[in-house]
Amino acid sequence: MPFLPTLSTAFIVISAVLVAIGWILIVKGKKKAHKKTMLAAAVSALLFFIIYMSRTIFAGNTSFGGPDDLKIYYTLFLVFHIILATTGAVFGIITLTLALKRNIKKHEKIGPVTSIIWFFTAITGVMVYLLLYVFYTGGETTSMIKAILGF
Repeated sequence: MPFLPTLSTAFIVISAVLVAIGWILIVKGKKKAHKKTMLAAAVSALLFFIIYMSRTIFAGNTSFGGPDDLKIYYTLFLVFHIILATTGAVFGIITLTLALKRNIKKHEKIGPVTSIIWFFTAITGVMVYLLLYVFYTGGETTSMIKAILGF
């Protein structure tokens, strides 16, 4: 299903754009619009995660298909992206929880940090996508189930 990486990447980009719009809305004092936009950003990020995990489990992950001399740099970049994405997701959940529990003081402190982390996550995610599917032909794809069960 070659369209899934494109679809999942689109959702993470949409999420980042919605976070940017949400940031603008809160600066303008439009709290209700901010809340709706940020919830839409969270749903978009969740859709990314569902598609990504489904693809990872059932279809597999694609290895880097570019030149061997770039593989180490790609791998280091990928590890950086994974750490950033994991951190961004944890911060996102905390930030969203604080807002929904009406702990606005803490939400206001952590929200901008979360947004910046999320922007970098989206940018590095798009770069991973480009390196795997646009700039170079993707390498081998092996499903997690096949890898675990040895099929």
